Amino acid sequence: MKESISSALKDWIPFKLFEESGQDHCRWLYLGNETFTDPFFDETIRKCWKLPYNSSRYRPESSLEALPEWSQQIESILPTAFIFHVSRCGSTLVSQLLGLNPANIVLSEVPFIDDILQSGFKKNRSSSSQLKAAIRFYAAKRNEQQKYLFIKTDSWHIHFYKQLRQLYPQVPFILLYRRPDEVVRSHQKKRGIHAVQGLIDPAIFDLTKQEIADLSIDEYLAKVLESYFTGFINILQNDNLAIPLNYNEGAVAIVKKIASITGIALQADEMETIKQRSGFHGKYPEQKFAEPLIETTIPAYQQKVFELYETLEKLKITSIVKY
Repeated sequence: MKESISSALKDWIPFKLFEESGQDHCRWLYLGNETFTDPFFDETIRKCWKLPYNSSRYRPESSLEALPEWSQQIESILPTAFIFHVSRCGSTLVSQLLGLNPANIVLSEVPFIDDILQSGFKKNRSSSSQLKAAIRFYAAKRNEQQKYLFIKTDSWHIHFYKQLRQLYPQVPFILLYRRPDEVVRSHQKKRGIHAVQGLIDPAIFDLTKQEIADLSIDEYLAKVLESYFTGFINILQNDNLAIPLNYNEGAVAIVKKIASITGIALQADEMETIKQRSGFHGKYPEQKFAEPLIETTIPAYQQKVFELYETLEKLKITSIVKY
């Protein structure tokens, strides 16, 4: 029986959470030979829709409650590290550089993981067993080369730190950040969903609807960044397995540090490939990356988040002693 369940679930992932008759359910997607190497997770999903199993009129579905039991039939890889970030700080490029090694599975901002976390938050109930089960499906070992698993979270998942730390008490948590004004400038060009009021429950950022009602869109983003930097600071003061890394160190240096922290040896040919790829944009791999420095004064609405940034920088210096 176990063998038949394992065979039936091979190369399938739960990819969409929905509610029906008051119960949580999930839709399933067949991966075939596709791997998570695209800059955006949705790009991989679009490729999968072309596969015969997924183009059928029938949509495989199950109860979310079935995931913990079913996941035990999957041979999966335990997380090597989680990568938390404040957004627009090189996390996409770092994930892609890690993904150049076929030994690494790299999960980058998986929507289903976010669905489970946000659903549990809204309903004020634990979703830990379903979350761990979902990660097992996404971390299924699909060939003998795969040994390591890196999970890049959505930026707001830093506010689910306690839940994730309880699930994975011995896993390094990378905290990737950047100067606040540079983050804001990037969002001014193209905004992420957490940078626009109303797209994510403000309570996740410990904000109320009343607090954000009269804020400009950039002032709102500054408040969100304040919550991120505050979260990073609190974690670093209490978690010896949390490691801060600043975007200004450069993507290659960051990957080297992550490899060192997780005990992964980088070979010379791999390093050469990483260096070549690092010169291109993380989200648009065909474009060379270039961004001018910001030389303007810090606006008043960013003063508080800059103070938090400076505090984080001091904590980073202290943490260097550990690694």
